[in-house]
Amino acid sequence: MTHSTPCELISWNGACDLCQRLVGKIRKAGYHPDIIVAIGRGGYMPARILSDYLDLMNLTSFKIEHYHGQHKEPAARIRYPLTVDLTGQQVLLVDDVSDSGETFELAMVHLRERGAAEVRTVVLHHKVVSRFVPDYYAKKIIKWRWLIYPWAIMENLNALIGAMEPRPSSIEVIAQRLQQEHGIRVPHKTLAMIQMEPEVQKAASIEHP
Repeated sequence: MTHSTPCELISWNGACDLCQRLVGKIRKAGYHPDIIVAIGRGGYMPARILSDYLDLMNLTSFKIEHYHGQHKEPAARIRYPLTVDLTGQQVLLVDDVSDSGETFELAMVHLRERGAAEVRTVVLHHKVVSRFVPDYYAKKIIKWRWLIYPWAIMENLNALIGAMEPRPSSIEVIAQRLQQEHGIRVPHKTLAMIQMEPEVQKAASIEHP
């Protein structure tokens, strides 16, 4: 993650709109999954929304670790395996984004080991740099940027702010640098929720009593 990494903030409304688009694609394809499986952590919220929109209550998950904020681990690994038997089932596998493709490659092997008859994959965003192309995606990302979803905003903003040198002295400075260095406008109210250095926290309490 460099100081000028381009980012995009995804709103809750925006994420729901993307899920609605995905439902249309899944229905048009005639796919009727028996179960939805979320890849944690990024897939938790999209999978829950799709479960509601598709009226499919059979929902479970497992966790793959690859990223913490923008920091990538050397290799994807399954932290908490899937505990259900998928023998003979049609599976809809959900994550928020297809980035490198490594997470999906590992997940597909894991689900086949659990006996899934068919697995179709779905994401909100598919980056063309990914070596894995999901069956369904709501939006294609051609010009690479880091996507900040509403369910990971504190984690990602903390990482961005933590990498700032020199250390920002106020929320106003943080907001300016996020816009200048990463192209995102973050409300001061959101920034005030982030755990920061004591002197910045003091400035935040003065700016936002």
